[in-house]
Amino acid sequence: MAMPKGHDVPLMNEPSFAHFRRRLYALVIASGLAVTAQAQVASPDVLRAQQAVQQAQDADADHYAPDLLDSARQALVQAQAGTLSRSRGERRDADELARRAAADADLARVRSDRAQAEAALQQRRDEIAGLRQSLGLEATP
Repeated sequence: MAMPKGHDVPLMNEPSFAHFRRRLYALVIASGLAVTAQAQVASPDVLRAQQAVQQAQDADADHYAPDLLDSARQALVQAQAGTLSRSRGERRDADELARRAAADADLARVRSDRAQAEAALQQRRDEIAGLRQSLGLEATP
């Protein structure tokens, strides 16, 4: 380092190349983290499919529409794997798989809701028939 005239202590304000190197390393690390974070962000179609599968599970579609829910789960797994691909075509295919997964999951949820509603309706009809019988009323057709 340069020494001012008549002084034995180096100046601290002079730039060094180590300072630039540290900034360069920080910039490279920051850009690498940004690229990694971008790659880990799922597409809106995949996020929608994840929500649809969860809603179908919550609606007990495992019991009422297991084949559709399994199909939705398989398509979702394939879509999630496709989003990690470097190939643009595979990522596009992943979005299509995610849309299919969401549609299957939505249909499974609707079928489950319908089956549960029909079961509840039948239970009410049976209760009404039992009450009518206990009151000695005629059964309605």
